[in-house]
Amino acid sequence: MSEELSLNINIKEPRWDQGTFMGRAKHFFMVTDPRNVLLSSETLEEARVITENYRAGITKPGLSEDELWRAKYIYDSAFHPDTGEKMFVIGRMSAQVPVNMSITGCMLTFYRTTPAVVFWQWVNQSFNAVVNYTNRSGDAPMTVNQLGAAYVSATTGAVVTALGLKSLASRLPPIASRFVPFAAVAAANCINIPFMRQRELKYGIPVMDENGNRLGESPNAAKQAIMQVVVSRIGMAVPAMAIPPVIMNALEKKAFMKVSRLLVFATPLCCALFPQKSSMSVSGLEEDLQERIRETSPNTTTVYFNKGL
Repeated sequence: MSEELSLNINIKEPRWDQGTFMGRAKHFFMVTDPRNVLLSSETLEEARVITENYRAGITKPGLSEDELWRAKYIYDSAFHPDTGEKMFVIGRMSAQVPVNMSITGCMLTFYRTTPAVVFWQWVNQSFNAVVNYTNRSGDAPMTVNQLGAAYVSATTGAVVTALGLKSLASRLPPIASRFVPFAAVAAANCINIPFMRQRELKYGIPVMDENGNRLGESPNAAKQAIMQVVVSRIGMAVPAMAIPPVIMNALEKKAFMKVSRLLVFATPLCCALFPQKSSMSVSGLEEDLQERIRETSPNTTTVYFNKGL
């Protein structure tokens, strides 16, 4: 008979040390694995039950430690870390590679006319808006009106930025104009992400002590979280949009098909630039929240929060 699985495995945290880049990279390679998109609803539900039961002290008979971790990572790839809700499939980070690869290929191919730029930037920013909302931090819901306003402002701002850069490209050499899609995506990320997560900037995101006890909500923590996500997202676009233009100027589409394979690695590696469970000093929080923490948890000097993806 197999031994009973220990209940002392901490699956509330990733399997690998998140204090190192390699540990975070291993974690995100599991979470962003494109194969997770193909998993059935039954498999996702089974992973949810195994994970939530184990956290409650209930172990499935015959379950091995590797099977437990596999279930935990399937759960993490499909369910929101704060709300526990199943995420919309194309908004999951595991869908980032296949969907982004398709959109990026079209953006790099159809960039010469204004209608094409508008259409593919709108498609790209609509996809980004879904991803940004799906992977937001915190558990506060957004109303339909708030979500609609955020979507319109995010996509409009991003498309207008792309058009401005497109007009600049007409005065640039052909090789330089190839970088317009990347510049547009980078600039648009700086607009789209804050707009889609504007509620966090206004009301804050939950901050916890080292034991996971909720201490309050902080807009300052939201600013740090969103800034880190913007940097990561721009980094994800580099292999597919900043490298291919140099080669594509001579080889056209074939180069993209080769270089786009780097997206498989770019997504987890750029997610790993910062820990998903980010932190900041209590002194960096709002004055009223600092005061509240000093009263309720005087020994706490650092707070932690989910930065989103």
